[in-house]
Amino acid sequence: MPTPIDNQAIIRFRRLGTLTIFAVYLVILAGGIVRASGAGMGCPDWPTCFGQWIPPTDEAQLPANYHEIYAQRGYENTQFNPVKTWTEYTNRLVGVTIGILIFLTAWSSRIFLKTDKTIFYLALGSFFLVGFQGWLGSTVVASNLKPVMITLHMLLALGIVALLIYTITRSQRDFIGQFDTGQLPAKVKTVLKVAMALTLIQVAMGTQVREAVDFIAHEHSYIDRKYWRDDFPIIFYVHRSFSSIILFTNLWIVWKLRQGVAKDSLLLRTGYALAGLIITAILAGVTLDRLGVPPVAQPIHLLMANMIFGVQFFLAMCLNYANHPQPVPTGYAPK
Repeated sequence: MPTPIDNQAIIRFRRLGTLTIFAVYLVILAGGIVRASGAGMGCPDWPTCFGQWIPPTDEAQLPANYHEIYAQRGYENTQFNPVKTWTEYTNRLVGVTIGILIFLTAWSSRIFLKTDKTIFYLALGSFFLVGFQGWLGSTVVASNLKPVMITLHMLLALGIVALLIYTITRSQRDFIGQFDTGQLPAKVKTVLKVAMALTLIQVAMGTQVREAVDFIAHEHSYIDRKYWRDDFPIIFYVHRSFSSIILFTNLWIVWKLRQGVAKDSLLLRTGYALAGLIITAILAGVTLDRLGVPPVAQPIHLLMANMIFGVQFFLAMCLNYANHPQPVPTGYAPK
């Protein structure tokens, strides 16, 4: 029989893993800010920024011929902008923080080697994926911000979050197995899977809208935002209308959770969080549509979309492990 794991070690792993998940969401938010502000080329090289590990704060700190230097590297019209440079540089610093946190998460997962090796290998896989994500980030810069590369970068972040959520949730399955979902209709799980598929479709359409907006923004030199809407492609209107299907499908799930689980249950609180995220995403989308694509709304809309899928995935994992209490090889004392 496997040696029981100390409860405190499990709690530390859960807290570290949860912190890492939120840090990944912070990176997604930072990336959205970079993209919405047009700061993606604020640092035209990688891993340094204008050839320096700590970027300059004034154009006078750069070589007089830096325009020619970067033009020879394929970056035409490179113009130093301290705000955009430090926005992109901050995004990179947050990415480095993720690397440290994911390494610590993988290291701390060693406690499960004797009870559930899958948790360790999942955490280790997340670590390598974050490393690949860092390399992909450098490729995005090298590609001069090709939309398809930016989209791949974002989708991989979504996958990393899902993998981390699965890893952390699996490590807590003894506790989650005690949840009573006997009063929930069986079709809730099926509808939740449909809701997740709908979210992925919505995200896919959203990436196409973002690529179109990037092109429109470039055409307008990132100004005159109030006129951008006139050039929105048809996929934008499909994306906008599809949000109502997302909303009502998920509200049905939340309603069934309200009827079928305890009022203080983590499942119901997660359902409420899901509803709040969807409503916030829709409000951000309405703001983009009606208020001239304000930069602040773009990263919020992107972050909400990613968090919606993450919460749905966590809820699906919880429903999968619920009503299956384990015979305590590890023990768990939530705090």
